[in-house]
Amino acid sequence: MPQTKSAKKALRQNYVRRKRNVGRKKEVKGAIKKFKKLVAEGKLEEARGQLPQVYKTLDKIAKIKLIKRGKADRLKSRLSKKLVTSK
Repeated sequence: MPQTKSAKKALRQNYVRRKRNVGRKKEVKGAIKKFKKLVAEGKLEEARGQLPQVYKTLDKIAKIKLIKRGKADRLKSRLSKKLVTSK
């Protein structure tokens, strides 16, 4: 356990930040999962409508450096490819 006052504060900050980051990652995973489910069910029009929302969430977490920019781009590319090839 932390001993100094500053170490205790750092622990509190770490707890709050971790909670926020985990929530954001869950949000992204949920959006991707929802999109993949729509594609798998063959609801391509709904999936096409969902894709900009997925892009938005990926760009947001990449902007705050929760994931790297390249990973966000790679995920976006793979998701759009999944939509195109599932016709």
